[in-house]
Amino acid sequence: MIGTSPSVTHLYAQAILQAAQRRGITLPESITCEVVPGQRVPLAVQDQLWEEYCRQANDPLAGLDIGLGLQVGHLDSAGMLLVSCDTLRDGLEALVEYAPVVGDGGEFSLSEEGELLLLCYHPEFRVRVAERVEAVMASLVRLAGWATGEAFMPETLLFAHEPEVGESVYRERLGMAVAFGAGRNCLRFHRDQGQLPLIQANSALRDHLRQLADHTLEALGHQSLSGQVSQLVRQHPGWGKERVASELHMSGRHLTRLLAEEGLSFKVLRERDLHRLAVGMLRSGDSVALVSEQLGFSEEAAFSRAFRRWEGVSPSRFRSGLSG
Repeated sequence: MIGTSPSVTHLYAQAILQAAQRRGITLPESITCEVVPGQRVPLAVQDQLWEEYCRQANDPLAGLDIGLGLQVGHLDSAGMLLVSCDTLRDGLEALVEYAPVVGDGGEFSLSEEGELLLLCYHPEFRVRVAERVEAVMASLVRLAGWATGEAFMPETLLFAHEPEVGESVYRERLGMAVAFGAGRNCLRFHRDQGQLPLIQANSALRDHLRQLADHTLEALGHQSLSGQVSQLVRQHPGWGKERVASELHMSGRHLTRLLAEEGLSFKVLRERDLHRLAVGMLRSGDSVALVSEQLGFSEEAAFSRAFRRWEGVSPSRFRSGLSG
């Protein structure tokens, strides 16, 4: 990260404090005093919290327990942004982009393997790795289920490490198939599941939270490449890949490769942001012709075709529906 020390939101640190309270564990005040509302918690302090909590809990599933008890609010604005998106895939793409708002120590990627989508977690910490990975992956399963009204049906949860207890215990606690020693930590689910609507979808709130999350990343000096690309697209909708890549001091080919490492593509990012901009502008009362021009489409007909693909209706029908 650039400019600041690795840290996590105090809300995620509080998840450990609350888990300790439920178990009747008293954590050292020398550590807990570092968890101050409204202030980021140094990653080194978070390491100490995990080590002390797991030591006192003396439970091989201590991490899994924290993950299953995690609430959306523990993920700060990134959690609220995730659940306010339209579909599960939109929410998971937001998680990939804004995970640093929650904390450092690991990254997410979203990729396709045939008919499956894989949301993978890549840990970078060295303290209580298995427990923390289990907490992260269990929280993903739980929150994805909650956000979709329990419609989410994942296929398999993969873990890089070996099981802490019998695999049957994990299957029972998580309610799904698990596999260990897989060399990676991934939640696998069918591509169709990505289109599940989220029960808390709210486009106005989503856009507000995205702005808030952007500001947080900028303040941390830790904006992902996909975040930088999205920001440039929103500022300059008419720019193509080569122009955006030039602004980021790299070639278009290099930009494509780096985005692929995040499980994304320039086309997907640009389409997503143009879609959001178009909806926002039409809701604000702008004419179809103006929106088409502002977003850099060569002609209004091209914009109408794109908008119909995004929303299933023409922009003029969408706009008239707002007033009706």
